[in-house]
Amino acid sequence: MTAGALGTEADGSAPERVDPGSWLLLCRSVRFGDTDAAGVMHFHQLLGWCHEAYEESLERFGIAAAEVFPRPGHTPAVALPIVHCQADFLAPMACGDPLAIKLDPRRIDPGCFELSYTFHRGKPSDGQPVARGLSRHLAIKSASRARCPLPDPIVRWLEASAASGAILSPSEAC
Repeated sequence: MTAGALGTEADGSAPERVDPGSWLLLCRSVRFGDTDAAGVMHFHQLLGWCHEAYEESLERFGIAAAEVFPRPGHTPAVALPIVHCQADFLAPMACGDPLAIKLDPRRIDPGCFELSYTFHRGKPSDGQPVARGLSRHLAIKSASRARCPLPDPIVRWLEASAASGAILSPSEAC
């Protein structure tokens, strides 16, 4: 599918046929470079993984990175800086561990949203989470830095995510 293909029905809503698990459940493995001298995931990696999961979720939904994030020669009209973040570590994660990252986006007000991230070793149905993260984003005009409403593509992503009830497909495949 091409970027922008999802979340672009005639009324601007996400297509019914799209499985929210395709953009709300992401997978990765702990790599050797992610670990510390004790052989477990180094604490600073978790928030980076949260942001990567957010970016990948947008892309899988059909929102091109260029629509949301600055790049050389282009600054989107609306920036979405993180104004709050947190992380909780519930169990060690070691090199080779497969991780499923479940995202739960939630709109707070017309110009703010947050994402909760739950990390599971293997599938979410396999047991207790090993970590949790949270990031809160505020919409501001890039030029003036004044608060503003969220951009339409983000609103569609949030609405489609909320409509899914964050219920993932039974396979929860990673």
